[in-house]
Amino acid sequence: MVVFPHCKINLGLDIISKREDGYHAIDTVFYPVPWTDVLEIIPSRQLLFTSSGAIIPGKEEDNLCLKAYHLIRKDFDIGPVNIHLHKIIPTGAGLGGGSSDAAYTLRVLNEIFELQLDKERLQNYASRIGSDCAFFIQNEPMRGSGRGEVLQPVSIHLKGKYMVIIKPEVHVSTAEAYAGVVPQVPSASLMDRVQSPIEKWGLYLKNDFEKTVLSHHPAIARLKEQLYSMKAVYASMSGSGSSVFGIFNEEIKTDAAWERLAHWSGWLL
Repeated sequence: MVVFPHCKINLGLDIISKREDGYHAIDTVFYPVPWTDVLEIIPSRQLLFTSSGAIIPGKEEDNLCLKAYHLIRKDFDIGPVNIHLHKIIPTGAGLGGGSSDAAYTLRVLNEIFELQLDKERLQNYASRIGSDCAFFIQNEPMRGSGRGEVLQPVSIHLKGKYMVIIKPEVHVSTAEAYAGVVPQVPSASLMDRVQSPIEKWGLYLKNDFEKTVLSHHPAIARLKEQLYSMKAVYASMSGSGSSVFGIFNEEIKTDAAWERLAHWSGWLL
């Protein structure tokens, strides 16, 4: 079976508090974006993971697709599979590509082996792999609270808008992104602010990671400024970075400098 795990952006990201378990409580809106990897899983005689495309960092045994497989196998008598991941979504970008690959692995295993797991149980498994992993079980906008695994459908539609995502050759570790954050409860809830007209999002929405990350990495700040200079109605860093996205009312023309960027893409939503 071949599927196409998509990425996400964050429409606002408030870091509310530091939890007793060491994680941070957040409030964000995840929005699905059609920049996808390609994932193939087929039953086999032995477990095998292979990859192509962009380099996947880390050791093979730490791969989230394999973690998803072993998590399901603990509870169900499933057979071995061959997993091939063609990596397109940039890594270390705040786009959730690895989490999406893991979630889609759960979805495919559920179908191949007829496990009859509903969305709630799949989300429970996914949340044990990563904080934003549960979002990718469903392909619709969601409010994420708790660590990001507590999900609530959100009525936000960007149909007809044009979106650009740029991932510069800058690495931002999660530890670095959190290092300069001072958690606080905003005066108005994110759900109230995100329901305002998109033209007002630049005033009402914020990504709490930006204050530290943009000051440490001016190249990311310049990309955000460039998107606004090109008439984006809203631009922001996604997650803990380093990618930035811009939402436009119409398709934009790119120049030669953009064409040379290693990681960027645009879509009519």
